[in-house]
Amino acid sequence: MPKSIIAEGKTTTEAISNGLKMLNTSKDNVNIRILEEHDKRSFFSILAPRVVKIEMSLKENRENEEENRKHIEKEVKINENELNLSKEKIDKFLDEFVKEFDDLSYDTNVDLENGFLKVNIDGNDSKMLIGYRGEVLNALQVILNSVSNRASKEKTRIILNISNYREKREKSLEELADKISKTVIRTGKSITLEPMMAYERKIIHNRLQSSNKVKTYSIGEEPYRKVVISKK
Repeated sequence: MPKSIIAEGKTTTEAISNGLKMLNTSKDNVNIRILEEHDKRSFFSILAPRVVKIEMSLKENRENEEENRKHIEKEVKINENELNLSKEKIDKFLDEFVKEFDDLSYDTNVDLENGFLKVNIDGNDSKMLIGYRGEVLNALQVILNSVSNRASKEKTRIILNISNYREKREKSLEELADKISKTVIRTGKSITLEPMMAYERKIIHNRLQSSNKVKTYSIGEEPYRKVVISKK
């Protein structure tokens, strides 16, 4: 599904209706921006119809929820044999991977859960496998997904966690969202956060979605997409 579309109509209402049909969603789930709202009449074409052009995009949290829902529905159907085969490949890869670090000791664990392979790595020097803001962890997760999908006929999904980094990162992002929202409320000025991955942006959106004083939205293109927090 596209992140944004351009729709047209004779009126704003008609343009929005056409856009909602294209995205197959409801008005509550989209952001709408009017691009053009004028008559296409000219000296040479006085009978040309009036045209309203809008840009419509799925709200960040709605888009991610829909993509995740479809992804989960698909993966739950993967048979147990395929998942076990992927698990064996991941276990073998991690054993060989850990051996490359002569002076370090890590414990690895791979579990099957709701159609996912959840991989946990614990060690005293886990920071080197996490990297700045989880960059190394996310890169390793991509590699594990590649290893898993080469072993399986059906696409599986790996969720990698190292020394509970995911939980710690989520907590710090929620605290950041609370802190920035207070600043926005006090100053009335919007604040743009640094680029984040989709799942991190979703944490910010979810944290503030029930606020009646601030709103959030995303700008930019991947991998430099950012969250903006502004006053309602």
